Order: sequence, then C-alpha cells, then structure tokens
Amino acid sequence: MTQRLAILCPGQGGQHAAMFDLVRNDARGREVLTAYALDQRLGLSLDTILNDPALLFANRHAQALVVAAGLAAWQVLREALPAPTLVAGYSIGELTAYGVADALTPTTAIAVAGARARAMDACLAAQPQQALMAISGLALAEVAAILTPHQAWVAIETGVDTLIAGGRSMDVQAAAQQCETRGARTSLLPVSIASHTPLMAPALAPFAATLEALAFKDPAVPVLAGISGQEIHDKTAAQHCLVQQLSTTIRWSACMDACAERGITVALELGPGSALSRMLRERQPQIECRSLADFRSLAGAAKWLQSRLD
Repeated sequence: MTQRLAILCPGQGGQHAAMFDLVRNDARGREVLTAYALDQRLGLSLDTILNDPALLFANRHAQALVVAAGLAAWQVLREALPAPTLVAGYSIGELTAYGVADALTPTTAIAVAGARARAMDACLAAQPQQALMAISGLALAEVAAILTPHQAWVAIETGVDTLIAGGRSMDVQAAAQQCETRGARTSLLPVSIASHTPLMAPALAPFAATLEALAFKDPAVPVLAGISGQEIHDKTAAQHCLVQQLSTTIRWSACMDACAERGITVALELGPGSALSRMLRERQPQIECRSLADFRSLAGAAKWLQSRLD
C-alpha cells in the first residue's frame, strides 16, 4: 500500500517554555530560528516571552510563535522527507499550513500571524472580555441550542460530543454552567479572544487587505480548509478561507475525516502540543499519528517518519 503523509499544524493553547527546544537543539534548526529574527519581530527576546506565561499566552505573541515553531521544525524535517499528501491547520495553524505548502515563505507567514493577531485584538475594544471554552459530553446540536440564547457560538467542532465555544466571557460561562447541569464537562482555554465567532467580524476587512498585499502563491500541496474540510489548491481560495475562518466555525472533525477519505496513512503534528494527534487517533485510529512532542529530537521524528513512508 502506498503510504500517504499528512502534516497537522496546531493552534494556540499548547504553548510552553520549551516549545522551541527541539529546534534549538538541532544545528540546522538554530540556523532557521536565527533567520526568523523573532526577537526583533516581537520586540522582546524570545526567552523573555517563553518564560513569562502572561506574555507567552498574549495573543499578540502567541500567534506568531505558534507559526514560527511549526515552520522552523518543518524546514528541518522536510529535507529528509517526501512532500506530504495533505496539510491541515487548526485555527492559526491554517496559516502555518500554507507555509508548509510553500504558498507563503516562513518569514512572511510569521509576519502575517502578527497582523492577524493585531486585527483580532482590535475586536476586543468593541467587545471586551472574550473567552473560549471546551465543552464535552453533550451532542453538538444540544450544546449549540444552549449557546444561542446566551449569544455564544460553536467556534470549533472537534467531535460528535466535543467542541470549543466562544463569545463574551460572561455569556460563555453562563452557557457552560447550563451545559454542566446536563452532565457536560467544561474547561476555560488560555485564549483571550473569541476566535471563529461573529465577534471577530470587524477583523475580516483589515486581514483581507493584509493577505491581498502579499506574494501569496498557489499551495504546492493541498491544504484543507478549516471551515469545510475541502482541499484548497489555489491562492484565491486560500486567501478567502483564511479570512472567513476568523469569524466562522472551524470544522476540525471534517478535516480529520478528510484525511481518512484521502487515504492518509501517517500523520505528524508539528509543535507545540499534541492535541491534534490525539484527536486524530481517536477519530481515525487506522491512521498512524504522532506529535513532535513525542520525540527527543527532530532527527528522531524524521527517522520515525522515514520508517513509515519507505
């Protein structure tokens, strides 16, 4: 059987002080990070941000760091691997995915992540105190019906009874309490903006203008659109989906199903975190999937992938 590789690019929430360690411990990785000039881009030293949770989880830093971590690892790994069959990104990870697919250079993708964060942060001025909440244990339709009267929304669909809800903090918490009375489990996420909900609508126009001004190319390999799970092959569709996902529900469950439908046999999640690989293993157990977090070195991850793709 022909082996088919998918690369998964995570979103925010899994940042940690050691999120660049695999890259920093690799000679080629250190060269890549130097070229990214993250200290200059972020206005603070990388170590200062990594060692201060308030800075690390601040949206203005988090989005660029998540993209930089994923693309730095991929720039090293790709030299030892065949091109992937598919790339999929979760939330800000969709921007990383277009870097993996060579539609954007890594430094451009990092810069765009910063612009995306600024556009989304500006939405907080009109609607402050936003939140994202993980809710599990109730059917998607039942949770959506609870969220609507509270002016909260399904931000990300992750399974038949798991999702991320978003909205104003007090509205999300009120809806979560109602879900808990029906047996659901809830957990507040370390994200300060209600991504993928109508509260982000004011960010669409400025972010669209940012993307239109870029040297954006057609992806060299298909990227799954987060809002639909459909393959994206051209830059116009890519730009449209990247804009629309700011205020539209991410259908990650559809993206996982698309991996199976397209015959993916092996998947690797780029850092930080391992939530995507865990979800894919649970939903599509026939796909052999691991995260970079499972390995002690980038060389170890490359060796594992080579053994599965030969």
